[in-house]
Amino acid sequence: MCLGLAGRVVALTTEPDLADVQVAGVVRPINVALLDGVLEPGEWILIHSGFALERMSAQEAHDAMAVLGGPGADELLGDD
Repeated sequence: MCLGLAGRVVALTTEPDLADVQVAGVVRPINVALLDGVLEPGEWILIHSGFALERMSAQEAHDAMAVLGGPGADELLGDD
């Protein structure tokens, strides 16, 4: 079984195919080469092993993290 985490794109980097993505309040570089189209800051993505696998809506991200994090899903998502 694989575990994918939701993350919010914070910024695009100068490195090709990388974006800074916030996961549970921590920003880390994620490879976004597998995604089609232009990625924008604020978008939600599904991440596995450092790679973005697909785009998600904010509601899908919240629901996914709620399953993993229970009542503290807002903190895991890094919501302000």
